[in-house]
Amino acid sequence: MAVQKLRRKPYEKELLRLQAELVKVQEWVRAEGQRLVVLFEGRDAAGKGGTIKRVTEYLNPRITQIVALPAPTERERTQWYFQRYVEHLPAAGNIVLFDRSWYNRAGVERVMGFCTQDEYTRFLHQCPIFERLLVEDGILLRKYWFSVSDAEQERRFRARLDDPMRHWKLSRMDLESITRWEEYSRAKDEMLIHTHIPEAPWYDVESEDKRRARINMISHLLSTIPYEEVERPSMEIPERPPSTGYRRPPRRLDTSVPDVTTGL
Repeated sequence: MAVQKLRRKPYEKELLRLQAELVKVQEWVRAEGQRLVVLFEGRDAAGKGGTIKRVTEYLNPRITQIVALPAPTERERTQWYFQRYVEHLPAAGNIVLFDRSWYNRAGVERVMGFCTQDEYTRFLHQCPIFERLLVEDGILLRKYWFSVSDAEQERRFRARLDDPMRHWKLSRMDLESITRWEEYSRAKDEMLIHTHIPEAPWYDVESEDKRRARINMISHLLSTIPYEEVERPSMEIPERPPSTGYRRPPRRLDTSVPDVTTGL
């Protein structure tokens, strides 16, 4: 059944309202010394990246970081699996958004054979323990799975293929998700059985319509955080002091960027 697309005007109005609330969350996290971790997982082309972009659009990059790790190095492959993710966890007053996370092992590594059966089994055992430790230590951990149909995923892949501005978002690994659709589905189901725990539950985001998915995900995230608006210190723009005789050097001495806007 086709999903009715959310119209642009109400989408933009509600998105802006939610983004204003996200700024309040950021200030609360900073002022209270909280640590917030949000995991974005799901099918390829399910809209994770676009949602992350909207979440962070008005946030301070010194407080809110996006972590999107590449494939592990040879050295990292010999470490404890969670080790390279631990170093990216937030300190007090920070937010970290993982664009894919340690759940790579339960998804692409499992399906594509990039890990052994022993490594995979160990992950399913250790992951709930690891996440309970994070929550027990006071980290606010939120996990979102973005769902999209096979038909919509293929449509988005084809759109990327024909768009030179988004072609970089399409890889051969992405295309494998078409031929291995059911394998990824089984891997997801098994992952949820082991890692959907009371301390860190999974939240499913229906992403057939990207606009609805963004609004629903951000709205839900806000509803799970006990934030309060932080009072901002009052500030005034000071009077500019009188000149002390400074003179700017002649502009001909500058190496300026050419003005190419004539005629635009």
